[in-house]
Amino acid sequence: MSQTQISGTRIKLPSGKDAGLVDILSFCYGLSETDVQVLIALAKSEARGTEDLESDLKLSKASINRSLNKLLEMGLVMRIKEPGNKAGRPRYLYKTRDYNELKQKILSDIKDCAEKMAQLVDQEFSSS
Repeated sequence: MSQTQISGTRIKLPSGKDAGLVDILSFCYGLSETDVQVLIALAKSEARGTEDLESDLKLSKASINRSLNKLLEMGLVMRIKEPGNKAGRPRYLYKTRDYNELKQKILSDIKDCAEKMAQLVDQEFSSS
């Protein structure tokens, strides 16, 4: 499998600046580019172990584990015990929610983020 790339697609913001997926997910979730690479790699494949992600993304085990922990905390990925692994320490596989669930969660969170920003703007600009 080839190294997962993040699309270069950008959107134009009212300020004239442009933003991509990494910028948006960084703002709403605090994700880094590495975190987004891991998320996309998992979204485009079946459940995978950390070794597979290290090999595909050419990242260190520590970087992969940091990203996986953050994505787990955000509810964007799930950890499942590898079936059939009985001896020694349990081995885990990681996967994203199903595509539609993941998309709905991200869009819902972005909408929630925008609504909270709108409330803040309303609160700060209201005449009292």
